Amino acid sequence: MKLTGKRIFTAITLVLGFITLYQVVSKPEPVADLKTPEVARANAQSFDQKLTQLEAPRTGDSEAAEVHFSSDEVSAELAQSMGTTSAPTPAATPVSSAPTSPDSTVSPGEVQVKDYQVKLDGDVARGQFVTQVAGKDLYVTVAGHLGSHDGYVTFDPTEFKVGEMSIPVSLINSVLQKKLAEQREQLKLPEGIASLRIENGELVITQK
Repeated sequence: MKLTGKRIFTAITLVLGFITLYQVVSKPEPVADLKTPEVARANAQSFDQKLTQLEAPRTGDSEAAEVHFSSDEVSAELAQSMGTTSAPTPAATPVSSAPTSPDSTVSPGEVQVKDYQVKLDGDVARGQFVTQVAGKDLYVTVAGHLGSHDGYVTFDPTEFKVGEMSIPVSLINSVLQKKLAEQREQLKLPEGIASLRIENGELVITQK
């Protein structure tokens, strides 16, 4: 009886292990619709044009500018700044990124980003990117509240997935916050920017 029970337990473990592996390497639903290169360029240009409103100096008693950016504009600008496109490409760009597991840390250049998508929904920013680990594509999805405090960008995660497998935020938050603290100066808001937040599915940046 004990032997039979052990075999059943082993079989269940193997099945669960296979399911977990499948979830990790499987391709999840994209967080945003893919755009053609032409549309992506137009969205990136729109982002840049709106940005000039924040760069213009305030005069007299004029009110601080508050500019709203759509998901498509943010996603296109991010892809352009990272040298990627709105669709996966064979070439990968080395960047520093969040770890793909709660027990690992990633040094700059160790993670190859092939694609990045952003979707703003309500007050939540959701990003999805493709990395290569041991020659395999892994899709990482991160969501959370993007904001600012005391002149620095903040991010409080609400979701973390590798493939289709969800990982409890409590397991990765401490690692993520440590990485953000290590790169604190890179998260400093530019001069002339008072704050940023996600609101009603848009990135809202306020001028000082």
